[in-house]
Amino acid sequence: MKKYLAEMIGTFVLTLMGCGSAVFAGIGLGTTGYGVSTLGIAFAFGLAVVAMAYTIGGISGCHINPAITLGVWANGRMSGKDACNYMIFQVIGAIIASAVIFFLVNTGNEAGLSAVFNDTTTTGANSYLPGNVVPAFVAEFIFTFIFVLVVLGTTDSKKGAGNFAGLAIGLALVLVHIVCIPITGTSVNPARSIGPAIFACIEGNCTPISQIWLFIVAPMLGALLSSAVWKVIASDKD
Repeated sequence: MKKYLAEMIGTFVLTLMGCGSAVFAGIGLGTTGYGVSTLGIAFAFGLAVVAMAYTIGGISGCHINPAITLGVWANGRMSGKDACNYMIFQVIGAIIASAVIFFLVNTGNEAGLSAVFNDTTTTGANSYLPGNVVPAFVAEFIFTFIFVLVVLGTTDSKKGAGNFAGLAIGLALVLVHIVCIPITGTSVNPARSIGPAIFACIEGNCTPISQIWLFIVAPMLGALLSSAVWKVIASDKD
């Protein structure tokens, strides 16, 4: 149970810090003096992963992402029971983090919040523009493939990066966000997408929840491909 709770806490921190950066100091806030731009949001997600990797990595492995869990399971590194429970607790952690963001957005000074949240997301939800389903799907598939491949490679017991794995994984997530944010807001993590989408719909914007299938299916398929590719390139056979 401890490792499941660790996954919940880790995903909570990732979603709160990453989506929180997009909500409270995101791209749309540049005119207020608080904007951190795409780079700042990318680093918020990446640094959250680094922090959690060195905090709960020794307990659960710090997946904090159903796509990573699927890739690890497909690689034969964990049981199906653990994989399912990891995913459930990851989604719970993301929902709790999204609830915190929702609370902070909706309980502050109304006039101040109206100014702060102008032209930006209030939940950190992922979405894509109408007609862009194909590039959005391809982007989420490819970038999740790259990200999970880094995870599998750096955490491999024989060929991995040891204590530097957390740093490499966090920096890889930064790179993924820098490129993918303009396309989908960057998910590569179904749990991180589900929580914000729920609260976006509560606020009256149901576009993210109607598009949530893409942010589940594309990352999961990308993760499965990563597992297959890693098995091939890490094999001792020529």
